[in-house]
This record gives sequence, C-alpha cells and structure tokens, in this order.
Amino acid sequence: MTAYYQLIHRETDAAGTVTAHYCSTPLAQGAWNEHEQHMAPATGIICAELERFAPRSDMRIGRISLDILGLIPAGEFSISTKVIRPGRTIELIESEMKAQGKACIAARTWRMATQNSQPVKGLEDPAVFGPEDAPLWEGIRQWPGGYIQSVEARSHQRRAGKGIVWLSTRHAMVAGEGSSDFVRLMGLVDTANGIAPRQPWPFTWGFPNLDLQIHLHRMPKGQWLGLETVQQYGDDGIGLSSSVLHDVNGPFGRSEQILTLRKLA
Repeated sequence: MTAYYQLIHRETDAAGTVTAHYCSTPLAQGAWNEHEQHMAPATGIICAELERFAPRSDMRIGRISLDILGLIPAGEFSISTKVIRPGRTIELIESEMKAQGKACIAARTWRMATQNSQPVKGLEDPAVFGPEDAPLWEGIRQWPGGYIQSVEARSHQRRAGKGIVWLSTRHAMVAGEGSSDFVRLMGLVDTANGIAPRQPWPFTWGFPNLDLQIHLHRMPKGQWLGLETVQQYGDDGIGLSSSVLHDVNGPFGRSEQILTLRKLA
C-alpha cells in the first residue's frame, strides 16, 4: 500500500460544486478507533481537493478551518467543494466530507489575493533545529493505527505538555498521483495533538480534538513538517493543543486544536 486514498470518481454539478468520491486505505486508519480515519490524512485529502478546485494564480490559501462533526468512518466517502463567497481579493470556499450518509467534517477555507509585501515582512516565531540531526523518535508508535505507523518522526526535545517533533511520510495522498508539498505537509498537521500529551502512557484521560484550525503566513515547502507544540488542559474538561508550524526553511504558520477531555474507564 503506497497511498492514503484511492480516487473512485469526481463530478461537477451545474452550480460548480465539485464532488470527489474516495476510498481510504489502511494507511489512513485512526488512533482512537480502528474503524475510523485519522484526522491528519483526512485534512490532507480535503486540501488536495482545495488545491485543484478552480485555482487562481493571484490567490493562495491563508486559512483552513475544519470542524470534526463525529467519527470519520474508514472506507468510501465523498468531499464536496464549492465557493460560498466569491471575490476579487478574498474568496471563501466550503468543503464537506460525508461518509455513510452523514457529514463528518465541515471545512471553510479563505483564499486570499497575494502581492509583494517584502518591504514590511517580519516574523516573531524563531526557527528551530531541523530534522537532519534529530534522532528518530519511536515513542510515537505507542499510538495505534495505520496512519501513525506510516510516518517517520524525529525529535530533539519533548516532555509532557511540550515538544518539537519533525514528521515526514513517503506515501502519496492519492494513489497514482503526486502530492504537492502543501498537501503532504497539511496531511501531517493534526498529529500535533499526540506528540506531547500531558499524561504518561497508558492514558487515564482521552483528549480527542473537535477541530483543526490552520493559519499560513506563507506556503510550506519540502518533505518535513516541524511541530512546535504546547498542550494545555483546563479544569472543566476542555483542553487546547497549540503549534507553531515549521518546514526546513523556518516557521510558516500556526495550528490550534480544541480538546474534549474524557475520563477513561
């Protein structure tokens, strides 16, 4: 198996909505439930559809907001993509993933006009040590599921609640198709919630995320995603995983994941 998904077919209706039908492979298997897809490759396949949907050379994706509406079943599913707010300088795109007759992910994406802003360019997030000298981190394998087994993880430093982990995958997002750097790296971001849990294994509390918010101040490049992640738990059953996103050239954005904390039996 060399890809996370297989394309079945794609269709476009009279209103311009594009619906793609896919089937997940065992590589997309989730960590919390063996019968579900992991949110990381699910994000990647939505991004693959976004990338090919009515592309414009004067715009790029600046934000992707994904709400997880329930379990993401393994097997066949569809992704429908449409513009809900067209515009000359900003454009809002809506994506919906459906499986077994139910919506499981609702996503909204801002596509934004680009221009030369070099005179005012400035960053505050510092670069971190890259993956080339970082040791392999096999601890990620404590998580079950095909997706986790499909990635290579390296880490210079991590502890309970905070860490920096570099991830890469040799697998394509879609069988028979090449994956852009954007799709490949976006398909790894959701892993952030599992790289620095605040508890020792085996966990006494579950902490699945209900969403994934990604903001990009530049487009990522390369084969490696760096996650500089902090995980925090509140005292009323809600937590937060926050990450600075890096590629080998430095920081390129941030992600946030809201967590529901659940006492395990």
